[in-house]
Amino acid sequence: MSAHAPSPHQRERQRWMGILARSSEAELTSLWENYDEKTEYSFLREPEIGLVMVRGRAGGTGGRFNLGEMTVSRCSITLKDGTIGHGYVKGRNRRHAEMIAVFDAHFQKTGTAQFLNKLEAAQKAKADQKSAKAAATKVDFYTMVRGED
Repeated sequence: MSAHAPSPHQRERQRWMGILARSSEAELTSLWENYDEKTEYSFLREPEIGLVMVRGRAGGTGGRFNLGEMTVSRCSITLKDGTIGHGYVKGRNRRHAEMIAVFDAHFQKTGTAQFLNKLEAAQKAKADQKSAKAAATKVDFYTMVRGED
């Protein structure tokens, strides 16, 4: 095990941040409107749009190279009790980054809510549907009939 292995809390936070980032802004706004544990918050860093450099590795393990830039929205908020939440999302959606930051702060206090499992299940179903659609177009060249020589 690595000396820098994430703690169980860090792994859980990585999980919920990924789920929130893959969710739509509309989904998160709707969830926030129906969220029972809402509290007031203020901006530590107002939502803003910027660029990040995306890096890759040749062959996945080789030398690093700069692939290009990607647009990212980010936001940081503070709850009344001082809990800080951060939100990062690809693209140019300030409100989405704000909602991620708000839920990040709330989840640090209360743990993840049941709806997070619903979001994750919906994302998995969508990914499975996309995979099935792609698999339907697969061509197996080994089973194709060859012409007579």
